[in-house]
Amino acid sequence: MTVTESKALIEVRNPADGRVVGQVLNESSDIVAAKVGELRRHQSEWEAIGARGRKKWLLKFQDWVLDNAQHINDVLQSETGKARVDASFEPTVTADLLNYWAGSAEKFLTDTHPKPHGPLGKVKKLTTVYRPYPVVGVITPWNFPFLMPGLDVIPALAAGSAVLLKPSEVTPLSAVEFIRGWTDIGAPPVLSLTTGYGETGAALVENVDYVQFTGSTKTGKLIAKQCAERLIPYSLELGGKDAAIVLADADLDRAASGIAWGGLFNAGQVCISVERVYVEEPVYDEFLAKLTKNVDELRIGQDDRGYKFDVGAMATHAQRDIVQRHVDEAVAAGARVVTGGKAGNVGTFFEPTVLADVDQSMSCITEETFGPTLPIVKVADEAEAIRLANDSVYGLSASVWTGNKARGQRVARRLEVGAVNINDIYSNMFSFALPMGGWKESGVGARWGGASGILKYCRQQAITAPRIPTQQKELVWYPYSQKKVNLALGLMRAAAAHGLRRFGITPKA
Repeated sequence: MTVTESKALIEVRNPADGRVVGQVLNESSDIVAAKVGELRRHQSEWEAIGARGRKKWLLKFQDWVLDNAQHINDVLQSETGKARVDASFEPTVTADLLNYWAGSAEKFLTDTHPKPHGPLGKVKKLTTVYRPYPVVGVITPWNFPFLMPGLDVIPALAAGSAVLLKPSEVTPLSAVEFIRGWTDIGAPPVLSLTTGYGETGAALVENVDYVQFTGSTKTGKLIAKQCAERLIPYSLELGGKDAAIVLADADLDRAASGIAWGGLFNAGQVCISVERVYVEEPVYDEFLAKLTKNVDELRIGQDDRGYKFDVGAMATHAQRDIVQRHVDEAVAAGARVVTGGKAGNVGTFFEPTVLADVDQSMSCITEETFGPTLPIVKVADEAEAIRLANDSVYGLSASVWTGNKARGQRVARRLEVGAVNINDIYSNMFSFALPMGGWKESGVGARWGGASGILKYCRQQAITAPRIPTQQKELVWYPYSQKKVNLALGLMRAAAAHGLRRFGITPKA
């Protein structure tokens, strides 16, 4: 990717071979502000048609995504260099998300009526109403450039918000297709795109009412500060360094297969990729052999529509260089490369890599790699595995591999992460009823989680209304009357206190 002399355009290149595959505008802060203003103009009508009215448009969009899936995959591959099968997940999962939020929004957004907690509240009808933030800004990364908008734009639209999408400048073309689909179906103009660098993203944060960001912890902290200055809410999904714990009673064949896929899918460029593997000593050598065999069999290369390769290119040269540095530093510190370990001769390819004899101090353990490496650490027992897995600034997700269900649950509940998969990988990603959020420096807030995933884009409004005929004045209104005030306070005390204190009597010591 390069920038023209005027910096007005951003060239997009295929990282697998360096070809220029498209270009987008580097939009100014004035353009961003104008787009937000236009979205605000149309949002109230979008909110007014209700969840059922919005459902119609979301399902039309779903049809468009499925009908255009092959073209979307072509665009995805052109700007990411990923394998065809990895690309194919993105429109399909997006269609699933559209179905889920379209079908669930009306139920999730329905007014709720809390039960009054005391006698004074019982004379009122209590209602909680969910009103969308007018304009939501969604900033997405480069690793899943079509699916990432699907994760966060769709529930915001379902909530009744208008959305401004800002994709990574590395992979903006898939987001262009996302917006084109919304336009092609004739949907209301409540979804718009802005493209550019960090300044464009900062302008988005400066103008919208809610920010959903997915990306690096460093950038997330900057966005959080900017949101705090404006007193607007935000949700951040940030870096990860996900651990897999392989216990001695695990099905090692399943563990080796699952961890190979979980660490190398999308060339390891997944926020919840397996980036650390802790294996109990009695099965360390056997597991390492099985994992190495699985990784050795992977096919790496530039793919077409034929599903020819398992692992494609990395999205950027910079990310490939981080992977190489982590491998080189691990080897220098005493680790050994069991398979892989080198960058390709062209583009941004990097061999799927297994590192053995790794220890907790190495950069491949302490820093986010975001690439196709699997560092393996030998541990004495379950307790050491848990301690080392928790020894990280990150806390996105983890996996536990064991033949004992109770043990799996016990270990999972001791891990300091937002999600744990027992004897599986990524399964929480396909369960929209569960929250997906990071602990520690892996984020603030969560996406999905059933109703929570759409209500986070809403402001809660409390409404009270009389249940019974009203008097001219309430008990505690002016002018104060000791008799009326004592009655009101007595009712409150009777409901809240316990024992003799309910009646204003202080028990003797």
